[in-house]
Amino acid sequence: MKHWIALGLATAFLGAGIGIAQGFERHVAVSALVGTTGVGADVSWRFHEHLALSAQYAGGLSWDDEYDTDEVRYDGDLDISAGALKFDYYPFAGRFYLSAGVMLPEMKADIEGHAKEGQSFEFNDQTYRASEVGVLHGKLTVADGVQPYLGLGWRASHRSGFGFFSELGVMATDVEVSLSASGPAADNPQFQNDLREEERKLEDDAEELSVYPVAVVGVSYTF
Repeated sequence: MKHWIALGLATAFLGAGIGIAQGFERHVAVSALVGTTGVGADVSWRFHEHLALSAQYAGGLSWDDEYDTDEVRYDGDLDISAGALKFDYYPFAGRFYLSAGVMLPEMKADIEGHAKEGQSFEFNDQTYRASEVGVLHGKLTVADGVQPYLGLGWRASHRSGFGFFSELGVMATDVEVSLSASGPAADNPQFQNDLREEERKLEDDAEELSVYPVAVVGVSYTF
């Protein structure tokens, strides 16, 4: 369903562009970029002095990180990639623009959890020995599917030639966490209920960061 929403938005943008483009000199800008979603490329169609459509993809970014609760140390390896379909508005008919659209991110991590003192875990006010739980294994999804995006940027797509390209924005996130245990407690229904509560707690903590910052810079050529 989300992919159909993205396709419908792209079709609407394209239809608007074809209708308005008559009587204006149009330009296409192609950019190579690097930023907080990885390394990739951007294509922008400036069909009006104030309006443009753009598509972007970047990926290949990953990093290791850790997060501590009172009882558990979580280690994760986050992989990031994202596509985007955007409508750009140039209020001054120059380089500066405002952007709105959708991003199609894939931001996921494999995580492991270990008892901080090596002795016990506490989930939902219940204590379990580390030997019962073993190691926690899980999946963290920061954002997936279709997410709304807002941003602003600078692009010399109103004239031909080389130029610099940059953009700053925010993308909504939709955090999900799933956990499992390697020890014998995994067969305990009460432990499973308590582990689901730990998942909810981690998701609630992540909601404090309800958006992901998008920042890219690059070099472009406008035809």
